[in-house]
Amino acid sequence: MERYRADNVGSLLRPAYLHQAREQYALGRISPREFKRIEDRAVNEAVALQEAVGIDAVTDGEMRRDLFLSQLAQSTSGFEKLPPTKYVWYHMDGTEDVATLTYGLTGKLRRKRSLSSEELSYLRGRTERPIKVTVPSPTMFVFYWVPGISDAAYPSITEFLDDVTDILRDEVEELARLGARYIQIDAPELGIGLEPRQQEWFESKGFGFERMVPEAVERINTILGNHPEITSGLHVCRGNNASRYMGKGSYAAIAEQIFPRTRARRLLLEYDDERSGDFSPLARVPEDKDVVLGLITTKTARVETSTEVEDRIREASRYIPLERLALSTQCGFASVAKGNDISSEAQERKLRLVVEVARKVWSD
Repeated sequence: MERYRADNVGSLLRPAYLHQAREQYALGRISPREFKRIEDRAVNEAVALQEAVGIDAVTDGEMRRDLFLSQLAQSTSGFEKLPPTKYVWYHMDGTEDVATLTYGLTGKLRRKRSLSSEELSYLRGRTERPIKVTVPSPTMFVFYWVPGISDAAYPSITEFLDDVTDILRDEVEELARLGARYIQIDAPELGIGLEPRQQEWFESKGFGFERMVPEAVERINTILGNHPEITSGLHVCRGNNASRYMGKGSYAAIAEQIFPRTRARRLLLEYDDERSGDFSPLARVPEDKDVVLGLITTKTARVETSTEVEDRIREASRYIPLERLALSTQCGFASVAKGNDISSEAQERKLRLVVEVARKVWSD
C-alpha cells in the first residue's frame, strides 16, 4: 500500500465559468463538445493547483460532477425530479437549516455510461502524479429512496441497493482495468447517522442506522473487490454542503463495526472540530490500516496554523503510531457543485498547509 502523506479528499471549488457553462448546457445553448472543452479546462486548472502545492495523489476536483455521488446519478437512468421532501442541515453555529431534496428513484436502474472512467482516462494524460478517483458508498443512495414512489420500481430498498452495489462494483472493476492507483469510497452517511435527528430520517425510509452501518461495510467491501495493487480508502464525514453539516458524534459508536471490518486500507476521517469527538477511537484501527486525519476544515475561510495541526497530529499519535498517519482536509471543498463558502485563495492556502505540515512531520 502506498502512503500518501499529503492527501486531497476529492472535490475542489468549481470556477464561475464552469457553473455558467453547466447552466447553458442544460438549456441547450452550448453543444456537448463545447461543454466538454470547458469541463476539460476546469480539470486542467484543478490538476495544476494540486501539482503546484504538492499534493501526493491528484484528483480531477470532481469538476464533471453535480455532486460527489454523481457517477451513478449522472450516468444511470432511474432517477427523476420529484416533489420536494424536507431534511435538516446545520450551520456551523449549530442553528438548523431545513433543506429540500427534489430528486429520487422512480424506475429501475439502467447504466448508460461510466463517469469515473472518463475522469481517470482524462487525468492520466494530464499528470505524472498518482491519481485518486472517488466513488460513493452504495448505502448513500438511501437518500434517493422515497417511500410510496420508489417501491413501485423495486419491491424493497434492499433490491434497489443490490443494483446500486452491482453498478458501483463494475465501476471499480473498470477503474482497476484502466490502471487506477488510488480509489476512495465516500460514505458520509456513516457519520451523518451518528446524529439522532438524522437517525429518525433514515428510519422513515425503512433503513435504520443500526442496519446501515454493517450493511454499508459489507457493500463497500463488495465494490472494492480484491485489488491489492490499488490503494483503497474509506472517507467518513458528517455531511458537507454550502459550509453546513448534517450530524455530529464520536467515531466510538461505529469504530468496532467499521475500522477492523472494512477492506479499505486507508481511513480518511473528519476531525476538524469537536463534532467528531476525540482521537481515542483510533486505538481500534488494526495494524494493517492507515488513518488520514482530516484536520483542516473546508467549511470556513480561517486557515489553521501549522502549530495547531502538528499538535493535533501528535495528540492522535497517542492512539495510533505516527507512521500510520497522514493528513488531509476534513472533506472536499465542493461536495456539491455550488461549493463551500470560502474563496479559491483560501482553498489554495489550506492545500498548501496540508503539504507543508505533512512534509515537516513525515520528513522521511
